[in-house]
Amino acid sequence: MDNLLSIVTFLPALAALILLVFLRGDDDAANRNAKWLALIATSATFLISLFILAQFDAQNTGFQMVEQGEWLLGLQYKMGVDGISVLFVMLTTFMMPLVIAASWDVSHRVKEYMIAFLLLETLMLGVFMALDLVLFYLFFEAGLIPMFLIIGIWGGKNRIYASFKFFLYTFLGSVLMLVAMVGMFADAGTTDIEQLLVHQFGSETFSVLGVQIVGGLQTLLFLAFFASFAVKMPMWPVHTWLPDAHVQAPTAGSVVLAAILLKMGGYGFLRFSLPMFPVGADVLTPLVLWMSAIAIVYTSLVALVQEDMKKLIAYSSVAHMGYVTMGIFAGNQQGIDGAIFQMISHGFISGALFLCVGVIYDRMHTRDIDAYGGLVNRMPAYALIFMLFTMANVGLPGTSGFIGEFLTLMGIFQVNTWIAAVATSGVILSAAYALWLYRRVVMGDLIKESLKTITDMTRRERAIFAPLVIATILFGVYPAPILDTIGPSVEALVSNYQTALAAAESATQVAVNH
Repeated sequence: MDNLLSIVTFLPALAALILLVFLRGDDDAANRNAKWLALIATSATFLISLFILAQFDAQNTGFQMVEQGEWLLGLQYKMGVDGISVLFVMLTTFMMPLVIAASWDVSHRVKEYMIAFLLLETLMLGVFMALDLVLFYLFFEAGLIPMFLIIGIWGGKNRIYASFKFFLYTFLGSVLMLVAMVGMFADAGTTDIEQLLVHQFGSETFSVLGVQIVGGLQTLLFLAFFASFAVKMPMWPVHTWLPDAHVQAPTAGSVVLAAILLKMGGYGFLRFSLPMFPVGADVLTPLVLWMSAIAIVYTSLVALVQEDMKKLIAYSSVAHMGYVTMGIFAGNQQGIDGAIFQMISHGFISGALFLCVGVIYDRMHTRDIDAYGGLVNRMPAYALIFMLFTMANVGLPGTSGFIGEFLTLMGIFQVNTWIAAVATSGVILSAAYALWLYRRVVMGDLIKESLKTITDMTRRERAIFAPLVIATILFGVYPAPILDTIGPSVEALVSNYQTALAAAESATQVAVNH
């Protein structure tokens, strides 16, 4: 099938356009039609995206199914996938029908709500497929707008504050990336990502205002991209927008934010930071690794004192993203394999945990942990599913959460045992806050009067969780499909990274000798 990537990317946007132009009115029938059209469009996108996976050859480490042409103002339109990006495409198309199904009870401005999520899907897919700097930047930045509206219109009491904080943090980080992209174009003469991956940016040390820039241009470019991706991940200490955004966002918004949007930062590190600026990455790796280790311990401790369920899970997400950055900057096969696996797995698990909060929030309209207790007596099915994802979040062997954490820690152990030791303590802390949350919400006697009439999960809710349960257990027991898909591309990335570092080192040695 020709233009398969473009079809998958723009099908949700087409559905959004149909909703905008043809759907009139705000009555129950119109709202129901909007929901069904969004569900059909996202489901069709997922089914068509399976053809991408079917045609994908994991042994080919280059970009596949490449589509190229000119578009507005002579800019290049170029899309493609490799072993690193194809699974993020699949994660996005897999999660979006579940997100729409979880939004079935939305009654306020339903058409606009569905349009926002459909446009967001197109923009997220574009980020993972774009093979041109300008195209990547447009998708990357435009994705802020639907999420800003989702939090700002359908969010909680402090939604305006949270949406502006989300927008300003992520936008300001990306301004530096835009400056760096202009510099890259000036140096390389192209915005084609395939060509930029083989272009060697200058790594000679020079002085700015008396400060020695070790790694030269590469270090400056790395820092500019790092500013954007670190906020998006989000890394400590630029993570403070995330808990506010999660708490105020509607349930579906939190799921998309945790499952997919955060992964753009990790993807950016793998697509740009390591392969394009290897010397800059190497210079700053110790800083990034210690930032990641601090993030894991600090945000886990902060999670322990939270009284709001969503805030606790949000801080848990920051801690888990610490493992991801640590694995990526370990710069070896196990570390990067583990980081990508952790991102995919975290998409299922954190998305499911936010859905778990949404299930009881829909019934009781509060997220305070103290408002619950003893739910197992009235909601056995819910208690079982919540327990599975709590254990997966902790990294219990047999769930996908274990594989990612284990590989990441193996990778970092080869690089720095002290950082590995600090990060491993985060596993114990994650068990502490996750089990503490579960015990207070689910276990014990049903004492509170308000909970005595609470009902267990509906068939729709169980249907939403079913694919997530299957994915979490399947990839925990049998991780080969993910590892085999990413393995050759990661191997090529690590090999090129090490070769570039060795070449830069020998060039420096020659310069010193002369």
